[in-house]
Amino acid sequence: MKELICLGIETTAHTFGIGIVTEKGKVLANCKKAYTTEKGGIIPYHLFEHHTNVATEVLKDALKIAGVKIDEIGLISYSNAPGLGNALRVGAFVARYLAGKNKIPLVGVNHCIAHLEIGRLLTKAKDPVMLYASGANTQIIGYEAGKYRIFGETLDIGVGNFLDSFARHVGLGFPGGPKVEELAKKYVSNYNNENKSKNKNIKSSSQPPLIELPYSVKGMDVAFGGLLTNLKQKFDSGRFSKEELCYSVQETVFAMLVEVSERAMAHTGKNELLLGGGVACNKRLQEMCRRMCEERGAKFFVPENQFLIDNGAMIAWNGILAFKGNGHKGIKIENADIKPYERTDEVLVEWR
Repeated sequence: MKELICLGIETTAHTFGIGIVTEKGKVLANCKKAYTTEKGGIIPYHLFEHHTNVATEVLKDALKIAGVKIDEIGLISYSNAPGLGNALRVGAFVARYLAGKNKIPLVGVNHCIAHLEIGRLLTKAKDPVMLYASGANTQIIGYEAGKYRIFGETLDIGVGNFLDSFARHVGLGFPGGPKVEELAKKYVSNYNNENKSKNKNIKSSSQPPLIELPYSVKGMDVAFGGLLTNLKQKFDSGRFSKEELCYSVQETVFAMLVEVSERAMAHTGKNELLLGGGVACNKRLQEMCRRMCEERGAKFFVPENQFLIDNGAMIAWNGILAFKGNGHKGIKIENADIKPYERTDEVLVEWR
């Protein structure tokens, strides 16, 4: 029997991605084009234009890299939820067009669950708690009784949007997370270099003192709105540099995320932690999670960066799981809609 090959389309936010994956989990291609700005954030109309303009190019690149033709594709999947409406509509349109023109079965998948499933595939994690940290989403997720349950989440904005808003306020542009990480790393390096120049006997590195910031953990949930306001006030006062604020905000926010992740692991009895989402690319967050797991005697998993950020491969793989789990049944093209506000725990996980 011919192996099923799925083409997955990711367009929930700033990335237009197309991935091609086999039913055995081999990633044949994972191509993407991302919307960026020098200053300011995402403008929905410009985002729609970006995705529309790059769709054909990304599709051609993915097919070429995978070494397959469109008539060899046995399934089309697309991210139908959650996300920005203008972005989701482009992906849904491309998916409907390709499926209809080429008579290929079609499925829609949840973006958040796709992050988790590609992580399970690539790391071989069996039953992890997932810290899902991205632009619009911050959730602590675990599988239980047929669904991915949310054990903790942000009460206001996602950690990635929080970092982007802070970065935008201090003039770093979009996306802001990588720039915040870079400045934080620079601040730590400068601090240690200064200490070593004062005392040449110092050989090990140490962490600089933190600027006191609001630490908003409420049970299993976190909140970032008050912290963002506090940061803006501190920066506007002129008493703190971008670098020291970037360092302190990372240490504070990531400690919040690690705390609720560890609490979820204790609550569920699960002994694995899996990272997912674009913010999970941050090396400092990875280090803090790894250390927590080592202290608990737990296993820590993190995929490579191309599968942490939004990507088409995770949509393709989750499409295969959903398609096979539903008895190899797709959806009608006219029913291929978008669900911008669908929650992770609303999806019935039929493949586990």
